[in-house]
Formats: sequence, C-alpha cells, structure tokens
Amino acid sequence: MARPSKLTSMSVEALLQLRDDIGAVLNRKAGQLQTQLAALGNGGWVSSAKNAVGRPRGSKMKGRKVPPKYRNPKDRSETWAGRGAMPRWMAAEIKKGKKREDFAIDKTAARAKRAPVERAKRTKKTAAAPKSEANSAAT
Repeated sequence: MARPSKLTSMSVEALLQLRDDIGAVLNRKAGQLQTQLAALGNGGWVSSAKNAVGRPRGSKMKGRKVPPKYRNPKDRSETWAGRGAMPRWMAAEIKKGKKREDFAIDKTAARAKRAPVERAKRTKKTAAAPKSEANSAAT
C-alpha cells in the first residue's frame, strides 16, 4: 500500500487512477459479500416478522378490549380492567388503606343478574322400525 509520503509526491492523474482502482476493488468485494449473504437466504436481512428468529414480539391480546375487573364505588362509571397503570381513584383509595379486592367486580353477581338462556334440550331419536317391516305392516 502506498504510504502518505508517496501519495504527496504522486501526480494528480496517478492519484485519480489509484482512486478508480480502489473503487473497482471495493465494488468487487461488495459483490462477493452480497452473493455470500444471498446464499445464506433472504439476502441476510429479515424483511418481515414471519422470517424473524426467536419469539414474536407483542401479544395476541394487544389492542383488544377486556372486561373490567374493578369499579370505583363512588363513581360506578369508572372501571379498570387491571391492565396498564392503576387509575388515580384506585391509587388514592389504596393509600387510604383499602385493598384492591375491595373494588373487584363480583363475577358471580353479574352472572346471577343475567336471565338464564332457555335452550332446547336435544333428545335422542328412538330407533325407527326398518322400512321393510313398516311396508309389510301397511299392506
């Protein structure tokens, strides 16, 4: 490789030729690396979550609504599903000495309030007489 002292003594045309030679060598090396990466598959880059290695990021439940688990007794319209930051009304009451369970929505009471759904009971059909016997009886 040329030393800096040699570079300063070179002519402008020789320096330009050296620059072009270096560019050609770098392009050839880059092409070799790209073919090697392509041989590894997908160009060496992960383009989608399907090709990602490891566990998928995020949750299946992210963005979905879940039923509330806690209700503010002072303002029944304020509820909390137990996800994310604790609401201010609940944090204030817990500081006063209450417990989280004091605000829980009773699931059994909610079920009792709903009217039971009447479902038709399915009965097994009785074994029908064979057609040959039924036909002979009718004649």
